[in-house]
Amino acid sequence: MKILVVLPRFPYPLEKGDKLRAFHQLRVLSQYHELYLVALNETTPDDAALEKIRPGCKEIHVGQLSLASRLWHSACTLFNGLPFQCGYFYNYKAQHKINELVKRVQPDRIYCQLLRVTEYVKHFDIKKVLDYQDVLSKGMQRRAENSTFVKKWFFQSEYKRLSRYEREVFNAFDEKVIITEVDRNLIPHAQSEQIHVVANGVDFDQYRHRDQEKNYDLIFSGNMGYAPNVEAAQYLAKEVMPLLWEKYPDLTLALCGAKPAPAVRALANSRVVVTGWVDSMADYYAQSRIFIAPMHLGTGLQNKLLEAMSMKLPCITSPLAGKPLKGVESGKEILICNTTTGFADAVGMLLENPELYARISENGYNFVRSHYNWETVNQNLSGIISEAGSSK
Repeated sequence: MKILVVLPRFPYPLEKGDKLRAFHQLRVLSQYHELYLVALNETTPDDAALEKIRPGCKEIHVGQLSLASRLWHSACTLFNGLPFQCGYFYNYKAQHKINELVKRVQPDRIYCQLLRVTEYVKHFDIKKVLDYQDVLSKGMQRRAENSTFVKKWFFQSEYKRLSRYEREVFNAFDEKVIITEVDRNLIPHAQSEQIHVVANGVDFDQYRHRDQEKNYDLIFSGNMGYAPNVEAAQYLAKEVMPLLWEKYPDLTLALCGAKPAPAVRALANSRVVVTGWVDSMADYYAQSRIFIAPMHLGTGLQNKLLEAMSMKLPCITSPLAGKPLKGVESGKEILICNTTTGFADAVGMLLENPELYARISENGYNFVRSHYNWETVNQNLSGIISEAGSSK
């Protein structure tokens, strides 16, 4: 089956969750289908990035989002009512390339990742599948609740636009998928139960347990320019760690991930390491004792938790990040906390109770191995794409 895949970002390097998901989807789908990829990007991918993706694709086309294009189409959303994100990722040249591919290749299916690219394809009379991935509107609503003045107005406006668009675009696609049941239930459409849940997975060859000298007591990872991660890093360094340092003055924290915002870089001191981009996140997990993710913003499944659990790090997180892990039990596979003192107490329990540490580590590992496998979830995705519209 010939599938036209449209992505809002080139899926390599893997410093963002949407790129990680797309990378593994392309890898598995290419085993069963002929893929034609159109990926938007602000810059031209280098040869090394292209080589990572080329083996799975019949053709690769990169639609470069120039600054002028981003500014113009973002401004247009003030008048056309589209979400800002749809305008930001729209480009006339990319649209022409997609039109040309549809005419020349005549794909059997179109597969889109995120609402950001649906404007390119929603008008085609071809069976289409949309990966909502997360509920973007809910993420905007949460950011609005935690912002002030101009930012609050912008996030509230984008929340309303996204919520409306999530509902309207539903019927333009024959099948829809999303990462978690939690997010599926938040899609503002009366038939949201029709959305298929296709989870993320873990590369178990890369993220495997290994005994290694520990250089960090706690680690938090992710794209450190992404607002929910920035907020969590600040909360961890400014509120949780001071409580821990009263009892454990030498405790160290690693904030590990690409593109740290100035607010994250400012957290660095003798006990807090801000790494920036690292070639191997697994190396840093292996050097750490405990993974902690006090997420208060954002939506969806946190890949960072899956990776850390796969490496047998005991994990501490918030209800927001823990709830999407269907079937997980706090105190068994993970520790879930909702207060600052709760996070600090959970760290203390793991440091002082070797039996609890070992139990959470082993149970978390077994949970991820049983539920989050890229091959299995993406074989399911392949079936959904192949059968798109057959029940209608």
